[in-house]
Amino acid sequence: MKIVILLTLLAMAIAQDSYPTKYDNIDVDEILNSDRLFKNYYNCLMDAGPCTPEGNELKKYLPDAISNGCTKCSEKQRELTAKVVKFLIEQRPDEWTALRGKYDPDNTFVEKYRDQASKYGIQL
Repeated sequence: MKIVILLTLLAMAIAQDSYPTKYDNIDVDEILNSDRLFKNYYNCLMDAGPCTPEGNELKKYLPDAISNGCTKCSEKQRELTAKVVKFLIEQRPDEWTALRGKYDPDNTFVEKYRDQASKYGIQL
């Protein structure tokens, strides 16, 4: 019985060291290629509109993920993050600038992750 309790506690501790993966299979391309969907997520992140459950989850974990280098992210979450950041920089620079202003006003994280981003072909 003690082993079951110990394993349960260990599983709970491990789970807290990573972000939930229930939205890892969301179709990011559909969101990025739809002005309506993109605007809804963007407005959610900027506190300028309502959020979907997925948007709330993203908004909840985004500041922590930015500050810790996405160390709690799954590999899929890292890939999706790179895709979204690259898209924002190349296709939506005004929105990228606004998001950076909100989530990284001092450019602390842009500087911190510049080398890491270049591995994904992203120029910060």
